[in-house]
Amino acid sequence: MHVELLDPTGSLVMSRAYADRGRFSATSHSAGEHSLCLHSNSTGWFNTGQLRVHLDLRLGEHAQDYEAIAAKEKLNDLELRLRQLLDQVDQVSKEQSYQRLRETVFRIISEQTNSRVLWWSVLQTVVLLATGFWQVRHLKSFFQAKKLV
Repeated sequence: MHVELLDPTGSLVMSRAYADRGRFSATSHSAGEHSLCLHSNSTGWFNTGQLRVHLDLRLGEHAQDYEAIAAKEKLNDLELRLRQLLDQVDQVSKEQSYQRLRETVFRIISEQTNSRVLWWSVLQTVVLLATGFWQVRHLKSFFQAKKLV
């Protein structure tokens, strides 16, 4: 099986080929929707073998294996809990930054839409006034030609 991870811009974050079993982890530094592509190595149309995929996604602070970190760095329970809380604070901070970015983009789009609506209204008013002026001139010349006025 071949696994590819693409970031929101479409650039490749990770690409690996696996045989029977595999496990991977990846870190992306860009916010947004990422794409995970799984490709089978099977070459035949009527392959009788089965492909089973177990996908377990862990995001944010849930991606950390704190027991392994505690064993590796020889942390006691209090230090481990402090590490977890610091990671949670970091995640909240990242989420706030992401929401601020989304709010900024939404505000820019709203202002652009508002500007376009304003100019569309101005254009409609100008066309309406020009058409009305042309109709008055045309009717005046028509009535003068028929000598009704």
